[in-house]
Amino acid sequence: MINRKAHAVWQGNGKEGKGRITTQSGVLSDQPYGFNTRFEDKPGTNPEELIAAAHAGCFTMALAFQLQEAGLAATEMTTESVVTLEKDGAGFKVTKSALTLTATIPGIDQAKFEELAHAAETGCPISKVLNAEITLNATLKQG
Repeated sequence: MINRKAHAVWQGNGKEGKGRITTQSGVLSDQPYGFNTRFEDKPGTNPEELIAAAHAGCFTMALAFQLQEAGLAATEMTTESVVTLEKDGAGFKVTKSALTLTATIPGIDQAKFEELAHAAETGCPISKVLNAEITLNATLKQG
């Protein structure tokens, strides 16, 4: 079992308050976040952006392992995750993570590419933890 952790500190009320996020690795260290970074597109991070980064990274690595098991390796894979936050009653809910993949993988055909990409989409641990719709638009580039 592997445990990873992050720490959040919040001061003040919801709208005017400010928070800081720190990750175990130190990649984020007292990174500021707040209402304005979450709902007003101001500079800084927010939980949904961090979920999107985690999902894109997890999916892409899962696909790299799927390829490895098939005896293949990507020249390059680029994945974007767009996480959707929607109003849900009195609060909000993450309703979707839309993955867009562009990949250059020598020696793979379209059918195998789609099979492995789908396996990575459903098998990545972040996909498994999200209680949201997950979509994948995968493009195989010739290279």
